[in-house]
Amino acid sequence: MPDPRPEVLEFLLTRRSRPAKTLAAPAPDEAGLEPILRAGLRVPDHGKLEPWRLVVIGGTAPARLGEIALRRGLEAGMEPERAEKAAMMFIGAPLIVAVVASPVASDKIPAREQFLSAGAVCLSLVNAALAAGWGASWLTGWTATDAGFLEEALALAPHEEVAGYVVIGTETAAPPERPRPDMAARIRRIDA
Repeated sequence: MPDPRPEVLEFLLTRRSRPAKTLAAPAPDEAGLEPILRAGLRVPDHGKLEPWRLVVIGGTAPARLGEIALRRGLEAGMEPERAEKAAMMFIGAPLIVAVVASPVASDKIPAREQFLSAGAVCLSLVNAALAAGWGASWLTGWTATDAGFLEEALALAPHEEVAGYVVIGTETAAPPERPRPDMAARIRRIDA
């Protein structure tokens, strides 16, 4: 017999990521962040490979990473607006948790499934931060996959990339509700 948790289901039915540009300091301190990180790592990982790791980016580090993003983007010939947008994602963030997809050699678990596990960590972190009363947003962009940026800014290995940057902070403006998927258009049933 199921053991329902209606308050958890209600949370999931009403959860809403917060736009990163509306998140400001303060962010959770170490004690407040620890349960969010612990909850974020409770995801399916197909064989206990743990093909991910977290990099917590706080203090003055977001501004430093923003400067690196701007410089690298302009050096690569990117349009200034695109490079500046990537820089501002870091510069304006009170706290970022980079979810690093770090695939493990395995004969049984394909790299794709391992990357999906890292994506599950991203969503778990967002949901845990929201449940703890913080605003949170899952972002990506070119800085998640650019090898040069990842090596210089985060010291990642060549086989690693960022599945998501989870920005966490204090919500300064409640976002309006947005249209949700049409279930009839997105779900197909097979019963026989």
